Amino acid sequence: MVRTNRSPRLIDVAHASGVSIATASRALSGTPGVSDSVAEKVRQAARELGYVANLHARSLASGSTATIGLVVHEIGDPYFSEIASGVLSLAAENGRTVQICHTGRDPEAEVEQVRSLVANRVGAILIAGSGFVDASVEAPMRLEVQRYAEAGGRVAVVGRHHLGVDSVLPDNRPGGRAVAEHILGLGHRRIVVVSGTLELTTVADRLEGVRDALQAAGLDPGDIPVLQGPFTREGGRECIRRMLADHPRTTAVIALNDDMAIGCLSQLRSSGVSVPGQVSVSGFDDVAVAQDLSPGLTTVRLPMAEMGARALTLALKEPGARARRQRVPAELVVRDSTGPAPR
Repeated sequence: MVRTNRSPRLIDVAHASGVSIATASRALSGTPGVSDSVAEKVRQAARELGYVANLHARSLASGSTATIGLVVHEIGDPYFSEIASGVLSLAAENGRTVQICHTGRDPEAEVEQVRSLVANRVGAILIAGSGFVDASVEAPMRLEVQRYAEAGGRVAVVGRHHLGVDSVLPDNRPGGRAVAEHILGLGHRRIVVVSGTLELTTVADRLEGVRDALQAAGLDPGDIPVLQGPFTREGGRECIRRMLADHPRTTAVIALNDDMAIGCLSQLRSSGVSVPGQVSVSGFDDVAVAQDLSPGLTTVRLPMAEMGARALTLALKEPGARARRQRVPAELVVRDSTGPAPR
């Protein structure tokens, strides 16, 4: 059996004995549910590797803490509050409490929040929100969650591609294509995309979907302005002010989340621009308030509460041999904020 210079970890014992991390942990801690032969095989591997378990790792692996840690980008964003509602509801059914952390889409703050949750010995961590396109920005979080998982903690993510853990992934790219096809089908060609920073994978995926539709319609995606701002209502208002100044002939706005779309509607109304008479507006997510706006917002529906519940369900299950991925379909919902392109 090969030794390395670093201290052996639980995952090394699991690999050496051909079992899951959870089974290795139970075998070493004497928890029921592991056969005598398997338990002895795991203990033998641990002895040969020189592995010594620590009390913190055992508490994580045994699930003795009843608190779930939930990390979100913006708790004030309806997208994240609806995901949180799904987590809270299922957690209550399972006798768990939830500690919610807010990162402001700051990758360093996100890592610190996860470290804080680990220090507080939570039994599972859920991370909701986009990852980052730059792999070097994503790397510290990937390392942090892998360390936690190796110690026996459970991790699941919503809308995150590259952390190597169980994930619930909405169909952002197909959703972006669907809403763009709708706008193009109404005859619009003078289109502006309003988006958050392109550093976020969610933004990049939704934008790729929009560009897929433009290319399929014979248009050059490079001809469509992409106005970036904070992924918030104020960000939407800022982008519309720039659109009216720099692209005054625009007839349709595709906002890449509902919060920005609501800001777009607000600024267009303040500027005396009728929707959809002069400018059509669409969003993405279908937050609860979208249907109650005037006009009702055309958007792409994602089942946010269900996505939160699915992530917690994954985290409460025994870890699999490989990270599990669940795709969540996106559905176009047409309301009154979009209409035919004006002549």
